[in-house]
Amino acid sequence: MTIIIRKMTRKDMKQVQDIAKTTWHATYDGIIPRDIQNNFLDKAYSLQMMKQRLKQPYFFVAEVKGKVVGFSQFTVPDQQGMTELVAIYLYPDYQGIGIGSAFLKEGMKHLKDVKEIQLNVEKDNHIGRQFYEAKGFSVISEYQEDFAGHVLNTMRMALKMGR
Repeated sequence: MTIIIRKMTRKDMKQVQDIAKTTWHATYDGIIPRDIQNNFLDKAYSLQMMKQRLKQPYFFVAEVKGKVVGFSQFTVPDQQGMTELVAIYLYPDYQGIGIGSAFLKEGMKHLKDVKEIQLNVEKDNHIGRQFYEAKGFSVISEYQEDFAGHVLNTMRMALKMGR
């Protein structure tokens, strides 16, 4: 299977919105109430926010057989060489076949001088946690946060780059 990782374009916006919604529901049902998920998704993936995401230099999509099946986003590295992996979202049917790894590899190709990647993952998101742990990320802190009136148990993870 050929996986193409490329920067998101305007024509990908609707597909990215659908991936976010589908993936959030598959991942967070039973962890975050559906109405809170939907409110977040409506705001975070609104047309206005999608236009902002288009301007981000490190927003990638994964294409398989001409279909966009996932996306990832890294922040611009800070002065200490730290970037945040904001998202890796894949349709559930495309998880576990190397696309997440391809996103990490593509991010590193573009973020040459990065010394560390950090991310947040919900403690009960076992698939996400297992993926990041398998890639060498380790937990640097755990905390609870209020997510629109729902308590999340968040893990902060980091991967130090061997450069």
